[in-house]
Amino acid sequence: MAISSVLITGGAGFVGSHVASELLCRGYRVRVLDVVAPQVQLAREIELHVGDVRDAAAVDRALAGVDAVFHLAAAASDGRSMQDVERCTSVNNVGTAVLAERMVGRRIQRLVLASSKSVYGEGLFADGAGEAHEGKSRLFADLRRGEWEVLARDGTRLLPRPTPESKSVALESIDALCKYDQERLCLLAGRAHGIPTVVLRIFNAYGPRQALGDGRTTGALPAMASRILEGKPPQLFEDGAQLRDFVDVRDVARAFHLALVRDEAAGLVFNIGSGVPRSIREVAERVAALLGQPHLHPEITGTYRAGDVRHCYADISLARRVLGYEPAVDLDEGLAEWLRGPIARGAAPPHAEPREPSAALELTL
Repeated sequence: MAISSVLITGGAGFVGSHVASELLCRGYRVRVLDVVAPQVQLAREIELHVGDVRDAAAVDRALAGVDAVFHLAAAASDGRSMQDVERCTSVNNVGTAVLAERMVGRRIQRLVLASSKSVYGEGLFADGAGEAHEGKSRLFADLRRGEWEVLARDGTRLLPRPTPESKSVALESIDALCKYDQERLCLLAGRAHGIPTVVLRIFNAYGPRQALGDGRTTGALPAMASRILEGKPPQLFEDGAQLRDFVDVRDVARAFHLALVRDEAAGLVFNIGSGVPRSIREVAERVAALLGQPHLHPEITGTYRAGDVRHCYADISLARRVLGYEPAVDLDEGLAEWLRGPIARGAAPPHAEPREPSAALELTL
């Protein structure tokens, strides 16, 4: 049977709204289940259900008549999850369990789960001889001395390499633990009940509709841009040389569509990133230049956060080969388009009190 209608849990948030737009443009009927009023304005053709993914009755209503499900509903991101343990675990794990249970017996032809690169912890590394090493958690004693890099057992520095899906997970935050639990639950339930399931591990997504400085996200780019728009230099942890993989949200949305239509993707986990490593300092300087403040050089704080990783960027070769995924948006192009909104307003929006967790997937460092 052909898939014509899709439910997106968390479809009113940053990533979810782009997925909704992508599917709508491709002729699908789109329904959104989100716990709060939309973070962004959804097209009127999209059917919005306001409800909590933990509410079985709300999930039943949202599932009625749909052919496929994209599950993006999520609570706190990495940093906030360490304080909001109960909320993060409840929304992410219980919500996913309710959704999986309510799909049983329905004619759901595909489930696509939004996971995160946070499940890897540190990325993949290599020593001077080229031998691969899985990055291990850094010691607090080393961090207190300002020794930031990941080291081999003999104390030599390991060099970062692209992180493939085959790397062992290393769960450094409550959010990462929840994401991995969601992955296993969806893959197990999908196999048991005949629902082809795909997991997308999203790296550092950015782009249009991403909020700045509103108390809902601890993402690197929103934090940088908010300070620069206030005339302040962006503050960077450690030495700013941490490597991340920044991917435009529209590339992410296209990956979701590919996961829906590629039969060979069922049962697999894919990295969705740009495949290009960027240092936090480099990106901060680019943001300052695009906002017309090139003199606001990043402030290197020399401080660190528990659970932060040093280097992690995506090996996207599996997504290229199986999904036909290819990032299309250049970083400078994507940043410039994202920042046009704040530039037009002339300032960062005022800080707001944190709200109940949106179904938006908010990714952090």
